[in-house]
Amino acid sequence: MQETAAERVDASAVHNRIRAKWDDLPTASQRVAAVVLEDSRLVLELGVNELAERAGTSPATVTRFCRQIGYTGFVALRMSVATELGRTSARPDHQADIGRAFGPDDTAEDVRSTLLNGTIRSLQETAASLDLVQLRALAETLAHSRHVDLYGVGSSALAAEALAGRLYRIGVVCNVWSEVHAGLTSAVLQTEDCVAIGYSHTGRTAETITMLEEASRHGSLTVAVTNDPGSPLAELADVVIQTSAFERFLQPDDLAAYYSQVYVGDLLYVLTAQVDFARTSTHLAASALAVAPHRATGAASRLPARLAARRNPV
Repeated sequence: MQETAAERVDASAVHNRIRAKWDDLPTASQRVAAVVLEDSRLVLELGVNELAERAGTSPATVTRFCRQIGYTGFVALRMSVATELGRTSARPDHQADIGRAFGPDDTAEDVRSTLLNGTIRSLQETAASLDLVQLRALAETLAHSRHVDLYGVGSSALAAEALAGRLYRIGVVCNVWSEVHAGLTSAVLQTEDCVAIGYSHTGRTAETITMLEEASRHGSLTVAVTNDPGSPLAELADVVIQTSAFERFLQPDDLAAYYSQVYVGDLLYVLTAQVDFARTSTHLAASALAVAPHRATGAASRLPARLAARRNPV
């Protein structure tokens, strides 16, 4: 699939979703995708029937296309396009170039702006797609769960560890597993009063799928945090939290995915902390008191001798 210069400038979230899903789209849906990529404004100007006619397909195919790229329907796609076109028109051109991979001759300024804008766009898209009612219900379950298992491999394991560390500080007992044998050993101990959360950007990480599936078999409420709501991981989960990061056009992909995963975890942590705020406050105060004596004061006398010597050479 070739990009035009116009597409690179208008690297909207809708365009990125289409590109990330392109190879998985049926031929008829690709015809709709090509029309949207050519000119996103047509989604605002045409109805379903007119857009289908322009693409040489049926209105039902247009609706399926919307769902295939992660929207609930044509109205949701139209709203996203309207929002993105509004943001793009209000943003200087040099800040919109997130739809490309890095090259060896990119300047430091190019790398900085591309990473920043890619991360911002991923976070905005992730935030827009979240079901807050669903997340609040999940937070209630986490707050009252007997145990929480979190599964992930690579950078997804780091995101899982970030959430586990926060939850543990407010009294939610949890463990992170990135090694499949250890994860399966824990998964078989899950029960109906437990929660298992699997992190995978693609939703196709075999180890994470295996661990979450085992937890599900033993009655645990299962949660998938993934960029692909149609992935195997999402299909087996009770709750799906969709993130947005587009690995083909913003490199390195693990950074974009990681930021979105951590954002989701932070939101879930705060919502969980709100469920029993008295307990949360007690636990946070106790943990802050425990680590307070180990915080550096900034005085050279508290630093290791070699480090102090480096900071204050004779």
